[in-house]
Amino acid sequence: MEGKLLFTWMLLCLLLRQSAAQNPQPEGVLNCCEGDVLFLVDSSGSVSSYEHSRMLAFLSELLLPFSLGEEQVRVGLLQVGTKPRLEFGFDKYSTQSGLQGALTNVKPLRGDTNTVDALKMAKEWVLRPGAADGARAGLPRVLVWLTDGVKPGDVIGPMAELREEGVAVLVVSTGHGNYQVLRQVVSPAVEDHLYFVDIDDMSIITEDLRDAIIEIIRAERIHVRDIYTNSATLHWRPVLSGLSGHYEILFSPVVTGGAGGAGGTGTSTSTLGTQYQKLRQSASSSTALLTGLKPDTTYTATLTPESNEQVFNTLSVTFTTKPEVMSPAVVTVSELQQNSIRVSWGPLQPETVTSYYIEYSALPRGKLNAVTVGPTQNSTLLRGLQPDTTYLVTVSARHASGKENAMSVKVCTQEVTPALADLQLTTVGSDSVQVDWKGSVAGLKGYWLTWESPQSSVPGQRSSLYLPPDSLSTRLNHLPPSARVCVSPIYRTARGDGLCCTAQFHSGECGQGG
Repeated sequence: MEGKLLFTWMLLCLLLRQSAAQNPQPEGVLNCCEGDVLFLVDSSGSVSSYEHSRMLAFLSELLLPFSLGEEQVRVGLLQVGTKPRLEFGFDKYSTQSGLQGALTNVKPLRGDTNTVDALKMAKEWVLRPGAADGARAGLPRVLVWLTDGVKPGDVIGPMAELREEGVAVLVVSTGHGNYQVLRQVVSPAVEDHLYFVDIDDMSIITEDLRDAIIEIIRAERIHVRDIYTNSATLHWRPVLSGLSGHYEILFSPVVTGGAGGAGGTGTSTSTLGTQYQKLRQSASSSTALLTGLKPDTTYTATLTPESNEQVFNTLSVTFTTKPEVMSPAVVTVSELQQNSIRVSWGPLQPETVTSYYIEYSALPRGKLNAVTVGPTQNSTLLRGLQPDTTYLVTVSARHASGKENAMSVKVCTQEVTPALADLQLTTVGSDSVQVDWKGSVAGLKGYWLTWESPQSSVPGQRSSLYLPPDSLSTRLNHLPPSARVCVSPIYRTARGDGLCCTAQFHSGECGQGG
């Protein structure tokens, strides 16, 4: 009996070594994925020692290419027998050497095919949503069930509960029975997630099953953001954190057909041209600015994590820069005044524009004026304009290439607002009046009020009063009969024309005054 067990163990070791030696790591699998994969392996009495060893050898070959650990793929193994047993959980192995060694030491359980209890254990202790720590919350979870198809038990309900909780279910059957049951437990699509294979031919489905798992747990490891006409920013997951090494980045226009479009990731048929650019970033980096790009051009960028401590595969991404928009593409006007306006333009392109030339003239045939500003200025104030006048403003960008792009806009300056209007006198009592007017405080220093009796010829009988610019009313008391009241605006250098009214103490008669 001991000899038979020894022979089985030696056979398993041999199969695992041959699997590792004859099946090099497929390109694009390292560092591709992030998620938790639990293997539910039938090792009951209906599975012979030879069949059990073949299943473990199959798992060894299937899992060998994956990067293991946090921010990578975590693997667990749960065996089915009379009393199901968790051989190892997700936190147990973070290296391939540890995982491969553990697979050689797994012994079959024998007994009944108690798959239902094994699924309960998987749901409660391994695959429950709360089992993942905060850093892995929301990551995909996969259950891969390896069975000989003999008396699987009432698994449809438990499997449905797992799927409802977001677990993807895949099945590999080494028998040919219970097809109707197995097709009901796998996640859609059935043709991608249900496999029937003879125990001695399991290797023929290795690549297909691995691809199906990768499709579920593939992680977005590299992508491009902030894509402009001449630059883009490459982002990646910092897989070298805590390790020695660096990232090597190469990028160039696409020279053969490949997956285009901004932000496309994954394996591409695009290749780097001979005129590529090269960057080197530290192990703690997670971004790189790609500059010197051409507008409206598809690029391929590759990222290779280099480290002596761990092997990572090269990741690639393709993206297309935005078409060139020659400045100015937008011209706007603000700060409208009677004699000035502010004109603004964009986008700024100091790397290609040498200067901006602004022309403006009154329509239809006013004098042409012009001003020139530098390539980093995006606005200027145009002064000396006429009030209530339509102007044509043209902004021209002089590009270093010799090209010139222009854009025009029409704008009307503000009307002249009367400094004083609508003077009204309202009698209050026998010798008092309320004086009200409308005015504009813009540019005014105040108002000057005067009043006198038209019958008086004695000098000094004329009275006056200064009011600040925000005053639009006042009361005058002890006025002589038929007093003439005048209000004038005061500017910085002179007093302007005013309005006058005669106080009749019944009604006010107003007119122009001085």
